[in-house]
Amino acid sequence: MNFGMVIKVIGNLLMFEAAALLPSLGIAFYYQESDFFAFLQTIILILIFGYSMAKMPVKSNRLKTKEAITIVTVGWVVVSIFGALPFVISGALPSFVDAFFETVSGLTTTGATVIDNIEILPHGILFWRSLMHWIGGMGILVLALAIMPTIGVGAFQIFKAESPGPISDKLVPKMKDTAKILYTAYLGITVIETILLLFGGMNLYEALIHTFGTVGTGGFSTRNASIGAFNSRYITTVITVFMVASGVNFSLYYELYRGRIRNITKNIEFKVYMALFFAISIIVTINLFGYYDSPLDSIQHGFFQVASIMTTTGYSTVDFDVWPSFSKAILFFTMFIGGSAGSTGGSIKVIRLIILFKLVKREMVKLLHPRAMIPIELNGKMLSTDVIANVTGFFFLYLLLFIAGTLFVSLEGIGFLSAASAVAASIGNIGPGFDLVGPTQTYSFFSAPSKIVLSLLMLFGRLELFTIFLLFTPSHWKKD
Repeated sequence: MNFGMVIKVIGNLLMFEAAALLPSLGIAFYYQESDFFAFLQTIILILIFGYSMAKMPVKSNRLKTKEAITIVTVGWVVVSIFGALPFVISGALPSFVDAFFETVSGLTTTGATVIDNIEILPHGILFWRSLMHWIGGMGILVLALAIMPTIGVGAFQIFKAESPGPISDKLVPKMKDTAKILYTAYLGITVIETILLLFGGMNLYEALIHTFGTVGTGGFSTRNASIGAFNSRYITTVITVFMVASGVNFSLYYELYRGRIRNITKNIEFKVYMALFFAISIIVTINLFGYYDSPLDSIQHGFFQVASIMTTTGYSTVDFDVWPSFSKAILFFTMFIGGSAGSTGGSIKVIRLIILFKLVKREMVKLLHPRAMIPIELNGKMLSTDVIANVTGFFFLYLLLFIAGTLFVSLEGIGFLSAASAVAASIGNIGPGFDLVGPTQTYSFFSAPSKIVLSLLMLFGRLELFTIFLLFTPSHWKKD
């Protein structure tokens, strides 16, 4: 293990985090609020640690897979610890466990909160809270790769370890250029949505915060009632469209830019993703007819909430926890779908469900034709046994963590639906669940141990399980 290089890269990552805190510092200064000194102290502290670590002497600049995995996992934890400091120092969240939970929820784009009244928080704190969605959406290290050449060594290994989905491909030969392409699309969508929300009557501050929450599929808002507080069909429609757009594999936007439309229309994951979204939305909308006075309200809330849960954004326009049982059941199971691989969405991902479906279909055919050699293909390419094994292993671990987490949280003495949906919302990076963790509730009532466990589940979900599990295997730390 090249510990020197691991420490050096994490040091550079902390330097990047210090720079990311500057906009929040500027907003705190502009509004002349008490959180200004909290951000200033945090930045100074991060710079001291980051600079010291970045100057770590190394014997070799080479990064292998195990070092990349260590950097990604430890890096996310370290950034979360330091990112929690503004909450603690400002007094917004005096408990470090609560601050860590809120920070992890922000960076992993989960959007679960322990703050009962967010509208009383300073502007800088609210901005940092949502900016973390945007930073963590495509990946902290992927963003750092795009703008910091000092992390360029071993870039593809880091990209594979942090990127969501079972398959990570470079769009162009150089990894740094791939990261730039992805973030160009990411930034472009961010700018367009911000402008459209400004036309909807939001000021620039709120437009940015809700864009960060949408494009990063995070869901933090400046209002206790989330998007429902704006009572605007226009804003709801814009956010619905961009939630769906953010659940698409961002590499397809590069295909769109290059004019390769056929590559998009033939992409099976994209087609299944859109088909599932519209099918589930229509089913929920039909179930809501009669629940709302206007059919347009049923369509608006049905499509918005399905988009929010499926893309793991977590915004809400209404309290869907009081909807008919059928719609609630549909939303609960939608929590396990997620967006596309290579998107900012969490959960299992559509591509894995497609592969699992093809695998089940193949096994059924082989019962009739035992000697048949039936490859599993995706977009015209045959999948390797390694990818198939990765997907089945991921699915098993995901369910295992869901069950174990639900049992642990149930020790709080809460109902099954509250415990199960809290765990599903955490590991799937969704945010709101049902009952005690519904869209009008928070996670503040949980004990410190449960908050730590839920925070870890968020990290497991965002880093896609294997990356963290590997750190607990003895072979990971053995000398090659």
